Amino acid sequence: MKQHTIKESFTLSSVGLHTGLFITATFHPAEPNTGVCLRRVDLPKQPCYQALADYVSGTERGTVLEHGKWKISTVEHALSALYALGVDNCIIDVDAPEMPILDGSAKPFVNEIQRVGLVEQDAEQNIYIVTEPVEYISEHGHIMRIEPCDHYEVDVTIAFQSNLLREQHASLKNLADYPKEVAAARTFCFVREIEPLLRVGLIKGGDLKNALVIYETELSQSGMDYFCDKLGQPHLDATKLGYLSPLNYPNEPARHKLLDVIGDLSLLGLRIQGRVVAYKPGHTFNTQCVRRLRNQILSE
Repeated sequence: MKQHTIKESFTLSSVGLHTGLFITATFHPAEPNTGVCLRRVDLPKQPCYQALADYVSGTERGTVLEHGKWKISTVEHALSALYALGVDNCIIDVDAPEMPILDGSAKPFVNEIQRVGLVEQDAEQNIYIVTEPVEYISEHGHIMRIEPCDHYEVDVTIAFQSNLLREQHASLKNLADYPKEVAAARTFCFVREIEPLLRVGLIKGGDLKNALVIYETELSQSGMDYFCDKLGQPHLDATKLGYLSPLNYPNEPARHKLLDVIGDLSLLGLRIQGRVVAYKPGHTFNTQCVRRLRNQILSE
């Protein structure tokens, strides 16, 4: 298979989830064997590095890449969209230390990639062909297994200590189905997780339009009013538990975790021919696995 890049540049802008800054990301075509690179155009000399597991420095509410003063967080949604749609080479200009959150999914990236289209390049794809199963298990019960398959597919199961979201499953058998079946799955979080963060001034760009917020532990009405005020939303009834916005898919949280797995595993720097099975995936575990796998491949 040949490598591909996008036909022309495109730009997307929105607030950043963590900083609340208005951020612009511009995606440019790139030469063969460039990979996906992120360039901080707001920094002196505009440092630019490839999105690789080598640079993962943090995984708190998103994957963070860092090298010296070059730092960009929440990269996984864009990387997921580029990988799933077959973009091997692209340079992304970003004017802040994080990617714009947009609607919390990969759909805006997918829409723009589909709009501009792809160009086939005169170079073969770099592919990691899985010939024997590889399995990683954490002490907390997270499991990732990558096994032989004649194409790339992903199977994800999530499990939370939650009355509303216990165990949920999602799978993608063909990357061609990603735009319809996965791309619109938004990042999700629990009110009990983000309410304390709002009180100390974090997640400044969060609202009910860029995340699927799960409300399962009842707050006082004054507590809910404070939560809504901090998110810039109309007040909600504190007695009504559930999802605070309509679902895009019945199993949207599991599909978003699948989206994240694809984005995080793209940090391998190679396309994967194999089946990925993940139980309780998360950015920390995902990036630990891909770093170990990358080190193993490079040492062979």
